Amino acid sequence: MTTMSESRQRVFVAGHRGMVGSAIARALTARGDVEVVSRTHKELDLTDQQQVRAFFAAEPVHAVYMAAGRVGGIHANNSYPAEFIQQNLSMAANVIHEAWHAGVRKLLFLGSSCIYPRLAAQPIAEAALLSGPLEPTNAPYALAKIAGIMLCQSYNRQYGTDYRCLMPSNLYGPGDNYHPENSHVIPGLLRRFHEAREHGTPSIAIWGTGTPRREFLHVDDLAQACLQVMDVNRAMYEACAGPGGTHLNAGCGHDVTIAELADMIAGAVGYQGAITFDTSMPDGAPRKLLDSSAIAGIGWQPKISLEAGLCATYRDIVRDKIFG
Repeated sequence: MTTMSESRQRVFVAGHRGMVGSAIARALTARGDVEVVSRTHKELDLTDQQQVRAFFAAEPVHAVYMAAGRVGGIHANNSYPAEFIQQNLSMAANVIHEAWHAGVRKLLFLGSSCIYPRLAAQPIAEAALLSGPLEPTNAPYALAKIAGIMLCQSYNRQYGTDYRCLMPSNLYGPGDNYHPENSHVIPGLLRRFHEAREHGTPSIAIWGTGTPRREFLHVDDLAQACLQVMDVNRAMYEACAGPGGTHLNAGCGHDVTIAELADMIAGAVGYQGAITFDTSMPDGAPRKLLDSSAIAGIGWQPKISLEAGLCATYRDIVRDKIFG
């Protein structure tokens, strides 16, 4: 059995191969004061409670970053609602419960801005949680994330653990999923515009009306937010997170329409064809802008602008030949 070092804390990053988990692992490694513990899905199935319990028994850790999950855009959420709720519920329940069972006192659970009601007042404050109906296209995923928040809050209340929750806005950057059907909006559009430019396609049709507004945060900015949220003392975290210390938002503080985003991505890629909109397809929630004033109380502010982040992300795509 592995024993914990006296000099360096051992930190388990669940989902270290995903976009968020890999960014957190990079940030922790760069800091140099922790030992990052990780497992691939093949090595550890987080939906299997017995495997998770065996992992924590064999690998004592001081803290957990829970960044694992099944994620996807509107198409994926609409097509696989059962998998989205079952797998995300299982992972959250298993990791949180077994971390507690193994004596891990500190944990950060990562969620999503989709936890909030579809028509929540903008910008969305943390207090809007459970104040109205969810967006139907991703309600199963959202409910799993809400359950994760409630798990953390419940274990804190009953057992005195220090389990914290962070809800980011829409993310993009290194390690994103560029699947042609199951990706989120930025990676999906980056791929489509790249391939259209390569093939000389004269126009691209975007799902929906182009009018919904979305807020986007670079994943490296989120990773720094995660580290700062875990580093602050409990009293400060709870003071920022509000009554019960349930969760904090993390966003850049401004949003753009999908039409504006498409224009920005076309510019980053160098696509000069026409952009049209397929209004027969769903828009999703009309707007999702987070109120991130509370997390500013611990000193975090994003540093990467959307324009700079999109250009850097596309340069990485070209350099790594992600699209072949």
